[in-house]
Amino acid sequence: MGTTSHWGMTPRQGVEHECARRGVAAVVSGCVDLLAGEPADDELILALGGPPADWVRTGEPPGPAYWLRVWAARGLLYAWDDSARPAVLRALGDDAWRVREAALKVVARHQLGEASARVDALLDDPSTRVRAAASRTQRALDR
Repeated sequence: MGTTSHWGMTPRQGVEHECARRGVAAVVSGCVDLLAGEPADDELILALGGPPADWVRTGEPPGPAYWLRVWAARGLLYAWDDSARPAVLRALGDDAWRVREAALKVVARHQLGEASARVDALLDDPSTRVRAAASRTQRALDR
C-alpha cells in the first residue's frame, strides 16, 4: 500500500487525479511519449513525479533524464490502455536499470504475456533489483 508523501498524495493518487483532469487516454499517451524520450507537459510530469518533479516549477536543474522514464512507467501501473504495450516492451531494454525494473512491474500488473521471453532474459540482468523484479514478474505471468 502506498504511503502519502509530503505532497499529500501517493503516486497512484497523483496519476488518478491527472486521469480525472485530462482523461486516461491523454495520461497514457503522455507516459508513452516520456518512455520514448519525448517531451511532456509540466503538469503531467508533476503528476507522475510528485515532489521530486518540482524542478519543472522551480527551474532547478532536473536529475538524470531516466527519472522521467521511470515515472512514466510507474504512471502506466495506474493508467493503462493496450496502446502502451509496445512502449513498455521497449522499456524492458532501457539503458537505465530503474526503467527496466519499473517496466517489469507494469508487465506483471497488466499481464503482458508477450513479454515472457524478455522477462526471462532479465533474470540475468546486471542489476540485482532488475533480476528480482524479473523473478517476481515471471511468477506473476505464470499464474
